[in-house]
Amino acid sequence: MKALSFALSMGLASAAWAEGPVTVPFDGSFDDATFAVESAIVGEGLVIDYVSHVGEMLNRTGADVGSDAKIFAAADVFLFCSAVLSREMMEADPMNIMHCPYGIFVAEREGEVMIGYRPYPEGPMKKVEDLLAKIVAEAADQ
Repeated sequence: MKALSFALSMGLASAAWAEGPVTVPFDGSFDDATFAVESAIVGEGLVIDYVSHVGEMLNRTGADVGSDAKIFAAADVFLFCSAVLSREMMEADPMNIMHCPYGIFVAEREGEVMIGYRPYPEGPMKKVEDLLAKIVAEAADQ
């Protein structure tokens, strides 16, 4: 029974992630985009917990894992939470902890810079997605 439950939950999780990320093109440099995202997050009164330099890590470790593919010219993920929204989401369902912290990424690939985030499931988490959409839109308009 546990195996069936796990298989079903993995299938549902795969379906939820199948839609892919929400991305918005940024008209400017990678550095300008990261500054705009940071400013938009802080402008919402939020604190950035961590910036993951995914692009640097991929470029640094490619040879170590037997790859010479350059996936991104640069890529960072900004991780943060909202105490108000996180509490609301986890009071609705404590397992919404799996969505925390929230992330917005900036990536440069093939000369194009984009800002984006992953979509969240229907229900209470849509408030978080609305916040992410607002932050990304503000950053993209700078």
